Amino acid sequence: MSEITLNLNFSGPGHNESQEKDSGNARHKQFVKKRRYLEHKGFLKKKQNKNNSHKGGDKKDKLQKERKRKDHSQANAVFPKFTTLQPDLSTNPSSSMQSHHGNSATIKEFTVPSKSTSKTGSSSVLHNPLKYVALDCEMVGTGPKGHCSELARCSIVSYDGNVIYDKFIKPVNPVTDLRTRWSGIRWKDLHKATPFKQAQGEILKILTGKVVVGHAVQNDLKVLHYSHPIHLLRDTSRIPILNQKAGLPEKQPASLKTLTKVLLNKEIQTGKKGHSSVEDAKATMELYKTVAVEWERTLASSTSS
Repeated sequence: MSEITLNLNFSGPGHNESQEKDSGNARHKQFVKKRRYLEHKGFLKKKQNKNNSHKGGDKKDKLQKERKRKDHSQANAVFPKFTTLQPDLSTNPSSSMQSHHGNSATIKEFTVPSKSTSKTGSSSVLHNPLKYVALDCEMVGTGPKGHCSELARCSIVSYDGNVIYDKFIKPVNPVTDLRTRWSGIRWKDLHKATPFKQAQGEILKILTGKVVVGHAVQNDLKVLHYSHPIHLLRDTSRIPILNQKAGLPEKQPASLKTLTKVLLNKEIQTGKKGHSSVEDAKATMELYKTVAVEWERTLASSTSS
């Protein structure tokens, strides 16, 4: 009979498995130990941070691109407004360019003469000559011995010297002295003259809102029974620089005849026919134009101070 050999393991069925588990645990522990070592040395963190930095960089790039798109779209929405001469001032974009146009637009529409302004465009006269008129009136005497002055002729000329208004006017009271030597008025001139009330309405309609130039202009306004705003009056008998130019005392009122002769080299109020209100109004405007820029600048600086 042959022998049969049996290998019997009495350690139980889980003995090999527990050995495998122990060896696995040992490998895992070794792995963890190595990982901690690497983390401690900074090798593992370095690699992870590098990946994270790429991710963070991508996010930043995306945000920057989005911002650029938004800025570009906003720029397209704002800048077309500057192609117009007068941008919409009701909007408030942060662009300094709009404030410049607003100013331009602000520095073009509202210009006040100042000391720093150039002579070519410093005066409102040059910007709006249509606003300026020259006035001259001729008076006759009424009442006892003709002591009361009343309007008998009124002339108004434009900045360029064109006649806007020129009429003989019938005084309210009976005329007792024509004063022809000075007024140039004759009886025939008053025969079909415009009644005072009617003429007054026509004249005031022209003067309202205008800058009125005159020589001793208060005398003219007095016979018109009208008070014009003081800041809209330019009296050539009270402009010191006119006297300066003529070589006359600054504080002493000079006659229209004298100033015209010296500064314009023209003769007015000559002969026996008396004065012409048209001629006087034209001379007054011409005189004012010789000092308009400088005088308007002086008035502006005195008002602002």
